[in-house]
Amino acid sequence: ALLAHGVRPEQGEVLVTGATGGVGSVAVALLVKAGFSVAAATGKAAEADYLKQLGASTIIDRAELAAPGKPLQKERWAGVVDCVGSHTLVNACAQTRYGGAVAACGLAQGADFPATVMPFILRGLTLLGIDSVMAPKARRLVAYERLARDLDGAALDVIATEIGLADAIATAAELLQGKVRGRVVVNVNK
Repeated sequence: ALLAHGVRPEQGEVLVTGATGGVGSVAVALLVKAGFSVAAATGKAAEADYLKQLGASTIIDRAELAAPGKPLQKERWAGVVDCVGSHTLVNACAQTRYGGAVAACGLAQGADFPATVMPFILRGLTLLGIDSVMAPKARRLVAYERLARDLDGAALDVIATEIGLADAIATAAELLQGKVRGRVVVNVNK
């Protein structure tokens, strides 16, 4: 979505929030593969090496983005993939450079959007809503083809963890406690 809206690697660093989650981890890997310098925001300082292994060049504490902030802040990002929502999304918008784009695809912090129109009318910011549930089949097929082509197998091995069905309930509890990183695949035959 960022590329489709004109965001290019030479324009500067791209921010990924919720970077240790499944969507955020894949976003980091795909953006790095596309040539972007990626800043990964996380609340899990112990996962810095994981994010660097995926290619992130900068690790940011999510606390820098999670609290209410000014409606316009220093321009830092050429683009953003936000997997968190709420104040994190608002601050990411307030820090995006003129003409940048923000792809909103999550609401881990909350579904609210306590923002002003300032980044949109003073910096020409574009906010892109990313829908993976109701997207038409043709659009999903393009996305799947892109994942198959651009998601490095080594990165996928780092991101994905396979568990058996018997471990699903315990893993779900860990997920809700914020103890899981990347994507968990449940193998019902295991």
